[in-house]
Amino acid sequence: MTALRNVRVLTRYSAWASLRLYNALAKLPATLLAEARSGRPNGVIGILSHSYAVDLIWKAHLEGKEHGFTSRNFGTIPSFAELRSAQQQADQWYIAYADNQDEQSLEQVIPFKFVDGGPGSMRRGDILLHIINHKTYHRGYVADMLYELGFAPPTIDLPVFLRDEPPEL
Repeated sequence: MTALRNVRVLTRYSAWASLRLYNALAKLPATLLAEARSGRPNGVIGILSHSYAVDLIWKAHLEGKEHGFTSRNFGTIPSFAELRSAQQQADQWYIAYADNQDEQSLEQVIPFKFVDGGPGSMRRGDILLHIINHKTYHRGYVADMLYELGFAPPTIDLPVFLRDEPPEL
C-alpha cells in the first residue's frame, strides 16, 4: 500500500466516520449537545466546532491562502445543523484534494504560519495525515462525552469502514 493510497483511504474513512457521528448526534436534543461538561465548557458542539475550524485552517495552508483565524476556534459556535453541513463539505473537499495528489506532491513541503503567528512547514502528505488524525482524536472525545451522557456512540472504527464501505481506488 502506498502513501497515496493511504491518504485517499483515510480521507474517505474520516468523512464516513464524521457522517456516522453527526447522524447519531442528530437524534439527540440540541441542548444536550451544547451542555457544558467538565473541562469542555461548550460541550459536544464545541468539540465539533473546533475540529471543523482546524479543518479550515489546514485547508487554507494547503491552498496557500490566509485562513483569518486567530484561534483554533470560532468566536461564535455555529449551530449543529450548520456544522453538520459544513463538515460534510470540508470532508468532501479533503477527499477530492487527496484524489488530486500523487506520490511526489505528497512529499512537497508547504510553508505556513501557525495560528499564533509562528512559522511552520510540513509535507503535504503529513498535513493530510494530521487533519485525519486530528478528527479521529476529537471524534473519540465526543464518543467519550456520549458515554458520560448515557448514550452509546456509533461504531466508527477503520475496520468497520473497510468492511462496510471498502473504497475502490
